[in-house]
Amino acid sequence: MAAKRILVIDDEADIREVAQLSLEIGRGWEVLAAASGQEGIELAATCQPDAILLDVMMPDMDGPTTWQRLQQNPATQTIPVILLTAKVQATEQRGYAKLGVAAVLAKPFDPVKLADLIAEVLRWDS
Repeated sequence: MAAKRILVIDDEADIREVAQLSLEIGRGWEVLAAASGQEGIELAATCQPDAILLDVMMPDMDGPTTWQRLQQNPATQTIPVILLTAKVQATEQRGYAKLGVAAVLAKPFDPVKLADLIAEVLRWDS
């Protein structure tokens, strides 16, 4: 089975780096990284990742706005999106879930478990 390709969209360089290392080491996945929503939208359209890890809180274009733009593009609307957020209150989690994203993961995440969590959420092991 070919390695999965994951796009990480986060404005924090250290988060992108930790996620990239944990996914490459944990599962051998190819990881693409974008520092902004706009960059992520462009990369998603050209590279067609198998899934997108998307930070909620970013300057210029936040995660929910990025998600909506991805949904408006036929080339990216079927790519599963997992939101990463430091806001873990139940009401906010439910609001994000209503967007139609594949999952909402809390930051900080456990780098050792991140790849397995993504595989479980997207049912890539079954």
